[in-house]
Amino acid sequence: MIFLLHMKPVIVSGIQPTGKLHLGNYLGALKHFVELQNSGEYTCYFFIADLHSITTDFSAKEKREQIMEVALDYLAAGLTEPSIIFQQSAISAHSELTWLLNTITPFGELRRMTQFKDKSEDMPENTNVGLFDYPVLMAADILLYDTKFVPVGDDQLQHLELTRTLARKFNTKFGKIFYEPKPLMTSVPRLMSLDDPKKKMSKSRPAGCVFIDDGPSVIRKKVMSAVTDSESTIAYDAEKRPAVANLLELYSAMSSQKISDIVKEYKGKGYADFKKGLAEVIIAELAPLQQKKKELMKDLPAVEAVLRLGAAAAREVAEEKLLMAKRKMGLEE
Repeated sequence: MIFLLHMKPVIVSGIQPTGKLHLGNYLGALKHFVELQNSGEYTCYFFIADLHSITTDFSAKEKREQIMEVALDYLAAGLTEPSIIFQQSAISAHSELTWLLNTITPFGELRRMTQFKDKSEDMPENTNVGLFDYPVLMAADILLYDTKFVPVGDDQLQHLELTRTLARKFNTKFGKIFYEPKPLMTSVPRLMSLDDPKKKMSKSRPAGCVFIDDGPSVIRKKVMSAVTDSESTIAYDAEKRPAVANLLELYSAMSSQKISDIVKEYKGKGYADFKKGLAEVIIAELAPLQQKKKELMKDLPAVEAVLRLGAAAAREVAEEKLLMAKRKMGLEE
């Protein structure tokens, strides 16, 4: 089997630039990226998934700003060398390998993807081919770098399984050059909106969404306005008391405290005290990132330089793997 040489297992992941990041993005991806990087156990590729993001409506000016926003968030959160940080569209091999993989992807495999079904129902006026083909681009993102592990939540497992299927299919038909990547499951809870525990935290519901750029006064206002229930105690019950359970999960994730310890801390206290404590925990966790981001914004050319260097490093690896694939398919000598 032909693989590129990496001293450590490779991890690849990215975040779409579609607007300001919120706590769900922070806990589900960004914070986890930093932990993986700092573990020293992996070769890490973290990209800005701009090609994925253009399946929804946007303007050119807005997209450029969003790309820089994610770059700033990456660096402010602590992503740095030796991680390779780059903009997806700067590496043409991602798009080219997607086309090669498209030719071995059964139409039925993409049609059954639950995320496509959900998103096409949410925005029927913009159900484009890119949205349908999203999982194949995701497969290319992963397979180009001999990725062994992909940090994912439950909602991306189906896409990763398709990646494994396509790697296996290519290897069987043309010759073995691709790893079958394994999931690295994240234990972060699925954060729900502060104003409706039945809906996922989303920028489309700004009142119930805490953005990582929100200042202390905004965070306090949003948290103090969060829905709870008619009970008078702080207790965890995801089924019967989803709103309070969501706040406890958020408190735990932002403070690294066990939920049981938080419940003990607020025994005999009301929602007001609990919410004040939660707001201060969020403010304290985000403060270093927000301060670092302000500093980085004073020198945007330096941020752009990080992306250029990352793209150069990623391009060298991706183009070599793409060439291997083309040779296996008889497209190159």
